[in-house]
Amino acid sequence: MATTKETPAVATATVSSDVPPDYYKAVTVFFKRMGVVQTIKSQHDVEDSFSNLIGGTLKVISIERGKISCSLNVKAQILNAYGGMHGGAVGSVAERVAIACARTVVGENKDLFLGELGISYLSAAPHNAEVIVDGHVVRSGRNLTVVAVNFRLKESGRLAFLARSTFYNMPVPSL
Repeated sequence: MATTKETPAVATATVSSDVPPDYYKAVTVFFKRMGVVQTIKSQHDVEDSFSNLIGGTLKVISIERGKISCSLNVKAQILNAYGGMHGGAVGSVAERVAIACARTVVGENKDLFLGELGISYLSAAPHNAEVIVDGHVVRSGRNLTVVAVNFRLKESGRLAFLARSTFYNMPVPSL
């Protein structure tokens, strides 16, 4: 078993004797470079950090039945180690916009259960970029609603991310 004292998060790892020391070192260097071993700042270590990280960057442009358009400013808190919008932030925004879009066609008498969220990362959204996030209902029936969300860079119109969400429409239980 090999351990290291370089970073506390990796120092407690159990490493198989089958893993060459060079591989172990490469993995720990990668984790350090990506910031995986850093402590989460107190302002971001909350139960629902969506509001703190993304809430101030997402603004609604328009709402129609089955369609929502928003503007998103890519700020430092949602960047990855390479300077582009972090995939988790893309997923969070895609989920929230998809839920809001689905709510324009699915009544309040039904709960929405997210069954699937698929995202294609096509290009980066750099720091301070303005991204137009458009969501539209692809299909909505009695039991299922599918929503597509497109992320386009406002300046160039280039498609950065595509997301597709499948929601199960479930009757709200009466207690």
